[in-house]
Amino acid sequence: MNDELLREAAPVLSVSALLRSVRDTLERRFPLAWISGEISNFRPASSGHWYFTLKDEAAQVDCVMFRSRAAALDWQPAEGMRIEARALVTLYEPRGRFQLNVENMRQAGLGPLYERFLKLKAQLEKEGLFDLSGKRDIPEFPRCIGVVTSLQAAALRDVLTTLRRRNASIPVIVYPVQVQGEGAAAKIASMLAIANARAECDVLLLVRGGGSIEDLWQFNEEAVARAIRASAIPVVVGVGHETDVTIADFAADLRAPTPTAAAERVSPSREELLLRVAGLAQRATREALRRIEYAMQSVDALARRLVHPRERLRTSRQLLEQWAARLASATARRLDYFSAQLAQLKSSLVNLNPGAVLERGYSLTRNAQGEVVVDASRVADGERLTTTLAKGWIESEVRNKGG
Repeated sequence: MNDELLREAAPVLSVSALLRSVRDTLERRFPLAWISGEISNFRPASSGHWYFTLKDEAAQVDCVMFRSRAAALDWQPAEGMRIEARALVTLYEPRGRFQLNVENMRQAGLGPLYERFLKLKAQLEKEGLFDLSGKRDIPEFPRCIGVVTSLQAAALRDVLTTLRRRNASIPVIVYPVQVQGEGAAAKIASMLAIANARAECDVLLLVRGGGSIEDLWQFNEEAVARAIRASAIPVVVGVGHETDVTIADFAADLRAPTPTAAAERVSPSREELLLRVAGLAQRATREALRRIEYAMQSVDALARRLVHPRERLRTSRQLLEQWAARLASATARRLDYFSAQLAQLKSSLVNLNPGAVLERGYSLTRNAQGEVVVDASRVADGERLTTTLAKGWIESEVRNKGG
């Protein structure tokens, strides 16, 4: 009877009422306070809010910094950074989750893991392990893609789904390996070496989903970085979220912001390839038709120049006849010219012929020396002269002469 009375007297709370009461108690008990710790699993949301974990060597707590508070900060928090946060201890009622609402934060140095990260990065960078000159090109059309990750990883499902969606015809080989926890780094390095020894793939994807800096720490180990650089096969690293950066990212031939992005980068889209092939086929068809048209035009031009032998002989005969006619005409003109010249010379000879002069009644008188006498004063009395007539000659003696 007493138990029933107690049950009737005790209030019955709903879950939301209980959590609201706990939240109010926490916020009254713990006013705004400065809390120090190391940032882990930093996740900026598209809304502008920041979600992260604040931890130390023994414990960790979820934190949220809303957009209005985050926008007022003049520096960017990063994974592994040690901070001091001015926060309100509260409870997120929809999930019943204990968290800190961060109002402000200030830098307080680097966490030990982040310091190790920076130290190793500087060492390997000095050695030239991250030099661009040592990075290999990612094949545009891989014949086989290798995936190095855990069989239980959600990243593997995302990668296989992406590869199947983009081009299911490309073979995929999964090299299973532990990607988190003690000794995982050595196993990752060993699996990269095995994949190289088997030489089955044209490119390797080293992938893992998101997590805290501790979860991803195996990808910050020196053994993994050196195994990536020693690989004869190009390695694409897609570890964590876009904001997560590891030593493996710097050593990789290509860093992808997420595992899905890594799969998209190495797998040519089948649809895009079909479009490219169709475009190339159209170009090849147009080029072939253009060449055929050019060839047809050349044939037409040659056909116009092509003459039947009979026609060529007829043309040659006509040309020969034309040349013969021109030659005969030229010869006739030259003969006429020479005939006219000859007639002119003949006429001149006739006019100059002494015999013709004599025929007109003239005579030609010579002295005894045969010289023509043209001056009476040049002959002496009694000199004998010979006169030539048109017909015959007369010999005479000078008796008298006049001037």
